[in-house]
Parts: sequence; structure tokens; C-alpha cells
Amino acid sequence: MDSTLFIIGIIGNIISVLVFVSPIPTFWRIVRSKSTEDFEPAPYVLTLLNSMLWFYYGVTKPDGLLVATVNGFGAVMETIYVVLFLVYAADQAARVKTAKLVAILDIGFFGLVFAATTFAIGGLDMKIMIIGIICACLNVFMYGSPLAAVRTVIATRSVEYMPFFLSFFLFLNGGVWATYALLDRDVFLGVPNGIGFFLGIIQLVIYAVYRNSRVKSQSNDDATSDGSASLLSSDARGHGEKNAFSFV
Repeated sequence: MDSTLFIIGIIGNIISVLVFVSPIPTFWRIVRSKSTEDFEPAPYVLTLLNSMLWFYYGVTKPDGLLVATVNGFGAVMETIYVVLFLVYAADQAARVKTAKLVAILDIGFFGLVFAATTFAIGGLDMKIMIIGIICACLNVFMYGSPLAAVRTVIATRSVEYMPFFLSFFLFLNGGVWATYALLDRDVFLGVPNGIGFFLGIIQLVIYAVYRNSRVKSQSNDDATSDGSASLLSSDARGHGEKNAFSFV
């Protein structure tokens, strides 16, 4: 059982790294276009907060080195993403929205948790438990954060602004860590990751439903354009024939 848990834990760490690097194609597009377009900042702001808190948990817990390492990497990556969101915001409203989220969650909430657990809680075990509970709760929000793009997907009938790889790797991440928690009988680890696995399924189903809609829409538009062009050509030919008869 110990070896099985160890292997699953290593797989979980690898997938967690993939989760953190999965938005790179999205941000490469943002940098090239110099605009965040209709992409939502919430998933990256929440993931940054989640990474910071798990890093803090790993540093606080005596045997939490692997937790601290992978989430330290995640915090660095998510910070880069959030900075790019602020730099390339599509408009001032999007930049203000992102800045507010960062100020409230990544600075304000994390600062509050750090201050409370550092100065108001004495015992190490109690401190670890409280940080762990907060991390578990935020994991659920992190897993559900890509759902912020669902409204846009349904409204536009397009998955253009719903990053597939982020949803996919969050789905894998939740499944692997839920399996780990089930084998280890860890409720605090199992509940948020089990919920994350379920939310990941929902996101992937939505992606599957709407992934071809944009293509169909473009095909219809092309067909309409072709039809309009044919109609215009017919009209032009008709007018030409009428004019010819007039001149005669």
C-alpha cells in the first residue's frame, strides 16, 4: 500500500505540474494578440491563491516538502499568468476586474490567513489543521473556476474562450488525488479532489457539446456568403440582360 501510495503521489505531482503549465498556449496567444480578449482571469487568480496556501501548508508541515515544492512552482507560474492578464487586459474594465480579484484574494485573503495562523494560533497541529481545511475548501473553488467561462461558451456556442487543457488536467488532477485519498482514507484530501473530479467531468462534457459549434457556424456563414454571392451574380446577370434589351 505504501509503494502504491508513493507511485500515485508521484503521478499526482507530475499532473499538478501539467496543470500549472497547461495555460501556456492560451497565454502565448494573449501575448501574440496583445489582448486577453474574452478569457476569464478568475481561474488563474484562484489557482494562484490555492498554490500559495498549499505552499504555506507544505512549509508549515514537517513532512510537507513535496507539497511545498510543487506548489511553489505553481505559485510562480500563476503569478506570471496574472501579470500577463494585467498587462494585456482587453480593456480597462478587464484590468480593474483582475486587479480587484488579485487584491482581495491573493493579497488580502492570503495575508489574513497567514497573519491569523502565525499570530493567533499557537499549536503547530492546530495551525496545520486550519491551513489544511482552508486549502481543501479552496481546492473546490479552483476546480470549479473554469466554469466561469461556461456562460460565455453557452452564449456564443463556442469553446474558443474555454481552455481545454486547463479543464482536462484539472480533471486528471482531481481523479488521481481522489484515488490517493481513497487509498489513504484521507477525508480532507478526498472531498475537494472528488468534487474537482466531478466538476472536471462537467467541464469536459460542455466542451464536447460545443466544440464543433464554431465550425458549424462558420460553415453556415460561408454557405450564406456563397448564396449571397450567387444571388448577386444572378441579379447582375438579370440587370445586364434587361439593359441589353433596353438598348435594343
